[in-house]
Amino acid sequence: MKTILLNISDLNADNLMIALVGYVIVFTALVTLTLVFQNIPKIIEWQTRMRLKRKGEYKENEPKEIQIPGTVNAAISTALYLYLNEMHDEELAVITIKKVSKTYSPWSSKIYNMRWPLR
Repeated sequence: MKTILLNISDLNADNLMIALVGYVIVFTALVTLTLVFQNIPKIIEWQTRMRLKRKGEYKENEPKEIQIPGTVNAAISTALYLYLNEMHDEELAVITIKKVSKTYSPWSSKIYNMRWPLR
């Protein structure tokens, strides 16, 4: 088994800069994704409000909740899941049966299923 030793003298400014830039990129991406995922409900609510304003069904002075309850979301997602998983069961109605020329097989012979001598 080989042992790997870390020589601090081999580290130079270029290697440290590459490592530092890599860490900064990863953490920046994680923070950005966190902020995006936290604000998605607000963006969807804003889009829904704008759509309702265009239709004339939303009044500004009357605050009302636009959010859909969790039970309704669960029912919708379950229905979509069941519907989309049934799609692969559609099959063609073509059935082909080929007759095997050799019909005898020791696996299908009934004589080998009997116990000898019969008692």
